[in-house]
Amino acid sequence: MRVTWPAVSCDREEVKMAATGQEAAAMDSISRVPPSVLQLRNDADTGEHPGHEEASGNVAPAPKRSTNNNDGGVETAEEATEPAEPDINELCKDMFEKMAVFLQGELTATCEDYKLLENMNKLTSLKYMEMKDISINISRNLQDLNQKYASLQPYLDQINQIEEQVTALEQAAYKLDTYSKKLEAKFKKLEKR
Repeated sequence: MRVTWPAVSCDREEVKMAATGQEAAAMDSISRVPPSVLQLRNDADTGEHPGHEEASGNVAPAPKRSTNNNDGGVETAEEATEPAEPDINELCKDMFEKMAVFLQGELTATCEDYKLLENMNKLTSLKYMEMKDISINISRNLQDLNQKYASLQPYLDQINQIEEQVTALEQAAYKLDTYSKKLEAKFKKLEKR
């Protein structure tokens, strides 16, 4: 049962528990208000008047008040029950299980990243091995070409010498041609005389 005063709303048991000694005795005397005064205060708080309960048909019945026979009709407060707190051990266990799942996921993702990097490194090393083989083959081919060129070099030198001789022979042929033309011209002059 909650007692409502003009500016304060609290449980009797809470007030008694908070007060000690003379304060508790004073609070106990204050809480022993006649039921009619309490009923009037409750009706005033809800905005209802004592005679209106019968007039309205859909008004809920007033809550039952338990009375203590020893106090002569004095109201007693019902103990407020707080909702039961969940077990801390269960909450900790649940938290640790979820944290373990989270960390397991993080570690799994990290392991997968490292596996991916490992596979990429393996593929890269294979590509480099292929490129190394290709470069070795190119180097061998260049060495073969250099050897063939070196073996052909004497023939190329001979070709250059023959070309020089041909050019010299060509010049000699031009000279011989011009000399023969001059000789022919002289011969024709001699014939005319």
